[in-house]
Amino acid sequence: MSSSDKFNIFSFTGKMKILHLSWFAFFITFVVWFNFAPLLQSVKESLGLTTAEIKTLLILNVAFTIPARVLIGMLTDKYGPRLIYSLLLAICSIPCFVFALSDSFVQAAIARFALGLIGAGFVIGIRLVSEWFPHNELGTAEGIYGGWGNFGSAAAAFTLPTVAVMFGGEDGWRYAMGITGLMSLAFSFVFYRNVTDTPKGATYYKPKNGGAMEVTSKGDFYLLLFMKTPMYGALALLAWKLSPSGIGMFSDTAVYGIYAVLAGIYLFDASQVWKVNKHVFKEEVPEIHRYQFKQVAVLNVLYFATFGSELAVVSMLPLFFSETFELTPVVAGMVASAYAFMNLMSRPGGGWLSDKFGRKPTLLILTAGLALGYFVMGQVDSAWPVWLAVVAAMGCSFFVQSGEGAVFAAVPLIKRRMTGQIAGMTGAYGNVGAVTYLTILSLVDYSTFFYIIAGTAVVGFVTLLFMEEPSGQIAEVNDDGSITMIDVAKA
Repeated sequence: MSSSDKFNIFSFTGKMKILHLSWFAFFITFVVWFNFAPLLQSVKESLGLTTAEIKTLLILNVAFTIPARVLIGMLTDKYGPRLIYSLLLAICSIPCFVFALSDSFVQAAIARFALGLIGAGFVIGIRLVSEWFPHNELGTAEGIYGGWGNFGSAAAAFTLPTVAVMFGGEDGWRYAMGITGLMSLAFSFVFYRNVTDTPKGATYYKPKNGGAMEVTSKGDFYLLLFMKTPMYGALALLAWKLSPSGIGMFSDTAVYGIYAVLAGIYLFDASQVWKVNKHVFKEEVPEIHRYQFKQVAVLNVLYFATFGSELAVVSMLPLFFSETFELTPVVAGMVASAYAFMNLMSRPGGGWLSDKFGRKPTLLILTAGLALGYFVMGQVDSAWPVWLAVVAAMGCSFFVQSGEGAVFAAVPLIKRRMTGQIAGMTGAYGNVGAVTYLTILSLVDYSTFFYIIAGTAVVGFVTLLFMEEPSGQIAEVNDDGSITMIDVAKA
């Protein structure tokens, strides 16, 4: 069945089968990735952790995803989504089991840091879905993939506390964690047996160079190097958080060692960028093969504010409701799940709006709504009725997740054969945002935390003014040297 067949959400054949298997794989990654937040109080009591250690685990949970998304994006472009997604689901069940069996902060910290790898699964499906759906359905399809998959965090918040209670005792949370690991391992086999990278007869375009992202001008070369620095900066921020100035997990010597390693990796990364792109300093890239990296940079900033804030808020919202309104952990988890619950419709809605009304106009409206939504969240306190606080969270969540859908409605339209790399970098910026916001949360009160996110959304709105609506065609080079023009104009 070709990608031009009818879009029928109730179908489980052809491209729709791929979409359903993709979003469910992503759903499982989010259940595993965020199985910690709703069980946070139980883990804290069981392992005897301090509040500072719990907040550190929340940051560790999203830190490794920053480099992982870039790496997984490159591997996806090179080896295909089917193999990489299957391996990711299987491998990440291991740290999930390790966390379930941990009995100290150090063991839990290592396991949570390793589990950040599973957050890279998102970029694999972005490339896979883009291979199966035409441009006029791409925003909607990517929105369904992202939104229904992201709902895994709400499903975890809603069900895992109950599962833990069903098993009972101090170790109930361990069984709940273990079950999510088994789900991930089992579905890795299902995915591998039922997915193909492209429709039958279609070409899977691969980057000419897998070592770094390609750019097509001198200015874009420098902009790429500049846009890489926040990813390393976020990891340095995490190292600082673990230093004696933070919670004291690492010594000053160890932290300075981490800074040196990060600087070395950045220099190596920069050398790879030079190796892949040095030709742009010798001769101009033909117009037909050019793309504007500023488009990627703008989407990076927007995803910092949208997905970065979602990751941070999903991580802290159960605790926020529990402390602000004195709710039990189970009730707080259920109430907080309302924020992530909006993913079911909001993210697909953002993609659909982009398909119908254009990428840039949709993003401008949604980013403005995002800033307003977090400003309102900053007003919430114990004097509010709980139901009104939930409505505010859901309203804010609509703009956050619709914005995410609109961002990734644009990502596959920039350069087809580099979609994995572009999605990887943009996705990594979401985690840079999460680490930044969660670090800020550890230093300020809840109200200030929400106001700061609103401020970064305003910055994102200004940056968006420099974005150009994707239009025209992308030229892709086939293995035999011939050129195929791929239409990316909006419907």
